[in-house]
Amino acid sequence: MPIPVLMPALSPTMEEGTLAKWLVKEGDSVASGDLIAEIETDKATMEVEAVDEGVIGKILVPAGTENVKVNTPIALILEEGEDASALEGEIASAPPSPQRGEEVQKAPEPKSLAATATPAPAPTVSNKTIKASPLARRLAAQSGLDLAALKGSGPHGRIIKRDIEAATQGEAGLPATATAEIIPFAPVQAPQELGIKPGTYDEVPLDTMRKTVARRMTQSKQQVPHFPLTIDCTLDHLLALRKDLNARSAAGEGAFKISVNDFIIRAAALALKKVPDVNSSFAGDKRLLHHHADIAVAVALEGGLITPIIWQAESKGLREISDEMKDKAARAKSRKLMPEEYQGGTFSISNLGMFGIKEFTAIINQPHGAILAVGAGEQRPVVIEGALGIATVMTCTLSLDHRVIDGALGAKWLQVFKSYIEDPVTMLL
Repeated sequence: MPIPVLMPALSPTMEEGTLAKWLVKEGDSVASGDLIAEIETDKATMEVEAVDEGVIGKILVPAGTENVKVNTPIALILEEGEDASALEGEIASAPPSPQRGEEVQKAPEPKSLAATATPAPAPTVSNKTIKASPLARRLAAQSGLDLAALKGSGPHGRIIKRDIEAATQGEAGLPATATAEIIPFAPVQAPQELGIKPGTYDEVPLDTMRKTVARRMTQSKQQVPHFPLTIDCTLDHLLALRKDLNARSAAGEGAFKISVNDFIIRAAALALKKVPDVNSSFAGDKRLLHHHADIAVAVALEGGLITPIIWQAESKGLREISDEMKDKAARAKSRKLMPEEYQGGTFSISNLGMFGIKEFTAIINQPHGAILAVGAGEQRPVVIEGALGIATVMTCTLSLDHRVIDGALGAKWLQVFKSYIEDPVTMLL
């Protein structure tokens, strides 16, 4: 019988996406691992691979269709020896193809991360006899995962890429209790009810990214008791060191240009290792103390933002942080980041200094316990050893989740962070 191609869950939290583009057409032969479509989520555009071989018998969901629920059949693959007649019953039983911008019928909820990553009891078969796509086998080998311990979510129980990603994130991610239940939006009044006259405005529908940002920020402000702390840091020594380091960069291949933001990431990571209780998350009846400083850095996109993560930033030097941040920021703006590159993390940084913003307070990005809002470095009058002088000053505000981080603890972290920024040579030791 024809094999259904299902709308994939590209991350454990994905519920729907846009089928942006088909890379194959009806009648094309495909093998396991071949790229067949591009799927747009709220944060990225991802390529989808075939998990079985055969011929594309029928495309059920046309390119450009939005709000396609996870696990909805989007195409049918004919196995060897089957012809178009085998499609008749399958097409009749498939959900109707949605129109652009129209939601499809309710699909089964994707399996939870915990269920996907739970090892099966004492497997007795070898990896060679387990049904898995070539890409899944390669990713499992790279991650050191035993395929026999995983449960496949592909057709006929086949293990595919998303199963490997879910298992990998499950080992380092948060339990279900760490993420609070999403509170729906309150009813919004129609423009006329607010006294806005018809014809005086344009309605712009929210895209998936903006809906996600709106939902997550509303949830955070409703459920997390934010507690802001603000401190000023002088940048003169840092700017001098940055200038000296960048002057040492070779031309051409191997060249580097360290930014102030790279120093901030490095200083935040080192401060989290020195004050580890700030590197925590609220998880219901417990708090999670993270082993590494995985720093999520907000990057502005058209219509929203994304937070690529510098994993284990405490173990990386300024140049490595700079190169990785430039690469991820560029790919974020073209929506080419993989889910594992922007999902998770333990701490956030939002820097609006390049826009001339002097000071602001950021909303915590759950499940992180804190976020650092960084303003512009600007020359200000300051008192230095009893005399009035001029220094380059940067104002930073740390927003804390007061359920797990108290004010005194946050203040201690800011003092350590300030010491690294104002004496940046200590970051190099």
